[in-house]
Amino acid sequence: MSDDLQSLIEDMRQCRLCEAEMERAPNPIFQLSDSARILVAGQAPGNLADTTGTPFNDPSGDRLRDWMGVSREEFYDRSKLAILPMGLCFPGYDAKGGDIPPMKRCADVWRQRVLDLLPRIEVVLLVGGYAQRWHLGRRVEKTLTATVANWKSYTSDRMFTLPHPSWRNTAWLKRNPWFEADVLPDLRRAIRSALSGS
Repeated sequence: MSDDLQSLIEDMRQCRLCEAEMERAPNPIFQLSDSARILVAGQAPGNLADTTGTPFNDPSGDRLRDWMGVSREEFYDRSKLAILPMGLCFPGYDAKGGDIPPMKRCADVWRQRVLDLLPRIEVVLLVGGYAQRWHLGRRVEKTLTATVANWKSYTSDRMFTLPHPSWRNTAWLKRNPWFEADVLPDLRRAIRSALSGS
């Protein structure tokens, strides 16, 4: 690990920029190494990730790993796979019990600085609308469904657009069977290639 990345990781773990706006104490959760070949660009840690200190340590993570075709061991091998959410901490719940959006300040302060220190990334998973809007900019479509449906236009930049793997999106998956039929085989091939170093 480079000294620059190690120093940045230490700074990120101490981050308290959003403390006054959060219902819980800040608890930045991510997984980084400058040798990583895959980047999971997620939304923000969920409740179980926050309480265990492990990203995607919940049913959403199980579904995401299934989509990727990787084991827990492969997913949590920081030397091969980086996890950098748009918001580093669990943001809390809204009135309906859903997670509120990631804290915007996180991406402004940390995101590009981290990405600049991940030189070996071969595949980027844009999980959910927040990551898609940040990484794609003007290339994002008007809806998440349209952005995911347009996935082939982003793969030349090594990016895959995915819905969030939350149980809340089970109905979306049933309405859009092309996602599992068309997107996941290509995603799994790209993941395998990156993990094997070929």
